[in-house]
Amino acid sequence: MNLEELRKELNPEQFRAVSTTDGALLIIAGAGSGKTRVITFRIAHMLDCGIPQSAILALTFTNKAAREMEDRVKDLTGKKLQNLTVSTFHAFGVRILRQDIEKLGWRSNFSIYDDTDRNQLIKESGRELGFSADNLDVYKIGNLFSNIKIGRWTWETANDQYRPLYEKYQEGLKLYNAVDFDDLIGLPIRLFKEHPEVLAKYRERYKYIMVDEFQDTSLQQYEFMHLLADKNVAVVGDDDQSIYSWRGANYENIVMFEKDFPDVQEIRLEQNYRSTETILAAANGVISHNTNRKDKSLWSGNGSGRPIEIYMPENEAEEADFIAESIQGICMEEKRSYDDFGVLIRANTLSRAIEEAFLEANIPYTMSGGTSFFQRKEIKDVISYLRVCANHDDDINLLRIINTPRRGIGRTTIEHLNTIAMEKNCSLWTAIEKVLKYYKGNVSKEGFDFESPENLEGDSVSNTFENAFQDDDELDWFGNEASTVEICAKKIGQKTLSDLDDFRELIVTQRQSLLSGGKGLSKKVRQMVEDINYFEFLITENPKSDKAARFKHMNIESLISNMEMWENNPDNFDTGLYAYLNRITLLSRDDMEDDGLKGKVNLMTIHASKGLEFPVVFICGCEDGIIPHARSLEDSDGGVEEERRLFYVAITRARDKLFLSCCQHRRKMQQTVECTPSPFLDEIPTNLVKYHEPRGEVTDDVAFNILENMKKKFAIPENEG
Repeated sequence: MNLEELRKELNPEQFRAVSTTDGALLIIAGAGSGKTRVITFRIAHMLDCGIPQSAILALTFTNKAAREMEDRVKDLTGKKLQNLTVSTFHAFGVRILRQDIEKLGWRSNFSIYDDTDRNQLIKESGRELGFSADNLDVYKIGNLFSNIKIGRWTWETANDQYRPLYEKYQEGLKLYNAVDFDDLIGLPIRLFKEHPEVLAKYRERYKYIMVDEFQDTSLQQYEFMHLLADKNVAVVGDDDQSIYSWRGANYENIVMFEKDFPDVQEIRLEQNYRSTETILAAANGVISHNTNRKDKSLWSGNGSGRPIEIYMPENEAEEADFIAESIQGICMEEKRSYDDFGVLIRANTLSRAIEEAFLEANIPYTMSGGTSFFQRKEIKDVISYLRVCANHDDDINLLRIINTPRRGIGRTTIEHLNTIAMEKNCSLWTAIEKVLKYYKGNVSKEGFDFESPENLEGDSVSNTFENAFQDDDELDWFGNEASTVEICAKKIGQKTLSDLDDFRELIVTQRQSLLSGGKGLSKKVRQMVEDINYFEFLITENPKSDKAARFKHMNIESLISNMEMWENNPDNFDTGLYAYLNRITLLSRDDMEDDGLKGKVNLMTIHASKGLEFPVVFICGCEDGIIPHARSLEDSDGGVEEERRLFYVAITRARDKLFLSCCQHRRKMQQTVECTPSPFLDEIPTNLVKYHEPRGEVTDDVAFNILENMKKKFAIPENEG
């Protein structure tokens, strides 16, 4: 596409942003101003200018955004672009680590721990250090460790009683050949600093770098980008939409960028293509009260639109009924579908009354923030098998499956294996191999053969072993220097050792199958599920409900079917086990839940709505203490300003119509409290607002039109009804 064609497709500011390919560029892109369009046209233009696709790196935050960006560039250029890198920060970190993590002491087939795995390792590390259960709030400790890793906190400012636990946790990650999510940025930075030749390799390749949603980058991600970038770097963001400080985002990175790249050009995209003038004027009126921001004013060519409606119901039940009735009324009168509606809440705790109203009114909806498909127990079990087959030293996942389905390997056995692992500084898998090697060595006392239990008359093997160690002086059964492996092998007993051997053989066999060449990963996984008799296990675990067992098994079938679609995608050039495990680890919640949005009302938190838009939006709970949240009022370091940015994001999700509701009373902690309207409501210019009045009686003409619309919607023949 030549420059003249670009001028026709873009407004003047967008054209300047697209056509400026050299040097440092800061693009301030207001809500709905077409930033994704600018980024994709910019990449396509660079390719047209002869810049090799392998020299371009585009970084964003979600897999969904990365896919959309890549697909739109392919559509624009008509090329496959197999050497173009469009990636999330974390996925790009994985790519770097797969190539060079061995320089830091890990093996290249490392595992990536999710929050569940991380919490399990924190518990394990805490037990080893003697922490009591009361001092092991894994959610709180996990957040602490994450903030330490991303540089948001230091041990000088944080609770350093957990520092030994952090160090033990880090040792555990290294021992199990695993990394956590924060390491996917932190370890590449360490790699770049400790091994300059690795950094030089990537700087030589990626001469043109772009970063989307720049206001959401953390200090760590900024450092990652800064190390990689030479001089041709473009960042796109909006400081007014920075709403993730609680997970390390730092909107002041925009200021740092201007300081680190002094010749930066700044371009502001202020024309909004999404919302009406009324909605934008309300958003501008609110956000203008923030002091730490770049001055900008969004404008629209979409006409003034309808006024913003504020409704002040008596309580949350009345609020929920109003939303449900309004959605049904608008659907009938304006022929809208349910997925045209977004219902936004500040916190998930506000959803209950709304969900009840939707259920009562038979309104289909999707709720973000529920249990992720990949967090269901049966799915995690299958994936844990895959992770252990891929990486034997992954202790967290090994512990999950070693007795699932039940195979006689209990807690006592695991404690003995842990003893070996701790003394030998090895993984549990290696401990299993050591004890089995000893077991199969046919070591004997007075002719006793481990593999000949008939030599024991009367007593079980296990009891004989335990009896043999009641006195310390008998520990020299095999000489004066009985090893931990010998002692533990005898305490475990032959039956359990045999079960351990069967488990080891199962994993080895499945690993050989799963890692064999060619396609067909889904078929191999289905066979693995059969080989471990998982369905029988589900029936045993759900003795009172065959339906529950079948439902869980259907979830596994869904997983395998999804895997089959993934491996049959012609654009997928790596369908191996490691590629699949990386993919599902890096899937964010918006990817997992995206499939169910069509035909349903979208009920979600404001944070989850970022990047989305709906023709009609309801913002619930516009009350002081909710928006802004009570916690932000305690934060003197910009908490209220971030809450105002959050409200700004909520307003700018609406295209045509916006409703704001504020309860007069709300039930909190088993008592009803009086509510005060959010101070942000007063920041909306009064000429843009009208207060909602209950609908009057429907006239005969309106009733007739609604009935006709219903007939068309549900395809009812004219002679019926």
